[in-house]
Amino acid sequence: MTTTTLPDQTPAEQTFESFGLDPRILRALSDQGYTKPTPIQAQAIPVVLLGKDVMGAAQTGTGKTAGFALPIIQRLLPLANGSASPARHPVRALMLTPTRELADQVYDNVARYAQHTDLRSTVVFGGVDMNPQTDALRRGVEILVATPGRLLDHVQQKSVNLSQVQMLVLDEADRMLDMGFLPDLQRIINLLPAQRQTLLFSATFSPEIKRLAASYLKQPVTIEVARSNSTNENVRQMVYQVEDGHKQAAVVHLLKQRAEQGLSRQCIVFVNSKIGCSRLARHLEREGINAAAIHGDKTQTERMQTLDGFKSGTIDALVATDVAARGLDIPDMPCVINFDVPYSAEDYVHRIGRTGRAGASGDALSIFVPGNDERLLGDIEKLIKRSIPRGKLEGFDPTGERARQEESDRRRQRTDVRRTRGNGDGEERPPRRHDHSGSRTAFRPSDDPFFSRPYEPSNNNANTQPADEMVAAALSRGRQQPKRPVAALLGGVPRKS
Repeated sequence: MTTTTLPDQTPAEQTFESFGLDPRILRALSDQGYTKPTPIQAQAIPVVLLGKDVMGAAQTGTGKTAGFALPIIQRLLPLANGSASPARHPVRALMLTPTRELADQVYDNVARYAQHTDLRSTVVFGGVDMNPQTDALRRGVEILVATPGRLLDHVQQKSVNLSQVQMLVLDEADRMLDMGFLPDLQRIINLLPAQRQTLLFSATFSPEIKRLAASYLKQPVTIEVARSNSTNENVRQMVYQVEDGHKQAAVVHLLKQRAEQGLSRQCIVFVNSKIGCSRLARHLEREGINAAAIHGDKTQTERMQTLDGFKSGTIDALVATDVAARGLDIPDMPCVINFDVPYSAEDYVHRIGRTGRAGASGDALSIFVPGNDERLLGDIEKLIKRSIPRGKLEGFDPTGERARQEESDRRRQRTDVRRTRGNGDGEERPPRRHDHSGSRTAFRPSDDPFFSRPYEPSNNNANTQPADEMVAAALSRGRQQPKRPVAALLGGVPRKS
């Protein structure tokens, strides 16, 4: 394997015109505002134009897509034609990406670079209806951007033919060659011609990935424009230590603190799980922060709508799993927060690569739980070959005890103010007191003369009639009384006419 490690800086005289690119491509670059190639573009474009296999390593956000897309378009221009026949537009360049978002972004760049040519391009990925994709493929395209799973679906339906592919690109190759993608990738490669140009581009290359990639490339040129697995110097990295269970409060504190300092509150917050992603987004919403979640369980339509809202500024915090760690290109992204330390050290490089892009500066803040994240943080520092500074969250009150104490002090102060009633001479009115000393005393029988009188027996002579005679007399009186009408029982006696 031939290795070419090139300097970080692009020569001052290097321009896109010096590569010998077609004027139609140069016109498209001018439309996009491109004036000077980045280091990876300056070193990769000439090698790709020569038809050699390439392993390109560069930091995220340095323009790798143009580094392989521009020379591919240049090489395919002699085959471009305006024919309406699909047979005249076979797939000649295949670009594979690990995520839907990255596939859509690569396609968008390719379409803009080739907008003034007759070359056709399209993108296929999962989560959306296959029929529009099938129609586009059957009309014929020279450049196809795809995710592996959806591409195999189209191969099975015979809506695409890969027998004339001349160039294969594996973007974010470290993830593409991960064990999760390897079976699908091997099936796709078996459908391609043996004689082809293969390009691998990524921000990170582990030794294992390099050995695995060597089986797909023939005498490749390895181009590293920066130290392998390094992070962008424009990104300020910081780790904040918090106790377990206080991480959500820490994120809220960081976002509100940035807003108080006049900084943009818009940021991407990365988590490790889908459930944690949704929970954190709901918590931020309850705290008054416009937030939305994006993860693998969301439909592609939902994911695209969320990204559009985030790019337009209506969403402040995009809470995402690692589906957004690669290929999500948002200009001037000011901040990235790692709510969870990633399990893979390479993912940390890709996550913080969402900020500080194209020469801009940014902040990469991570929340660290002692004991839980020690090993993961150590792996990251070992990979990037630098120690990440530790910071302190000034004014952070995770339990709300300080806020409750301040509220109690404010209430006590308001109470004191109400008690202070001015009499004109500045004297303080004493607080009102309730005197219960004059309460009613308990009742004593000796206070009432009735209870002091001696006992006097009743007069037995007053009624000497036997009880039986008394009962009979009472019954006799009842019979002698006139009968009342029923109306008397219902509320009254009717008037006599």
